[in-house]
Amino acid sequence: MIISDQIGDMLTRIRNAGMVRHDTVEMPTSKIKVAVLRILKEEGFIIDYELVKGKPERLIKIKLRYKEDTKSMISGIERVSKPGLRIYTQHNEIPRVYGGVGIAILSTPKGVITGQKARKEGVGGEVLCYVW
Repeated sequence: MIISDQIGDMLTRIRNAGMVRHDTVEMPTSKIKVAVLRILKEEGFIIDYELVKGKPERLIKIKLRYKEDTKSMISGIERVSKPGLRIYTQHNEIPRVYGGVGIAILSTPKGVITGQKARKEGVGGEVLCYVW
């Protein structure tokens, strides 16, 4: 199966798995997906992720995090820049997600980083997604 928007597919799988309270979710791997998952783990939205060797291709297995009342830690996840419409921002125009409660994930010349770190380092880039 050919997926034109790998990041959008990953975010949709995470959103759907969280809505039905699955403990884990699996998907095909890519470097950009691993970079986004590293940020989600650092920010506490997921427990962990691991690369699993599969026969046709490698997979990523993500362990989702839930609050005490079985609500997902990720209450919202939104794809911003899409293959048909790329959204770029300068370092002084990086959006704040829900007044700082959420995070923006950007692809910059210094790698895939959060919006807060991009502001500190003074770099802009492509806005991949918002997570809150």
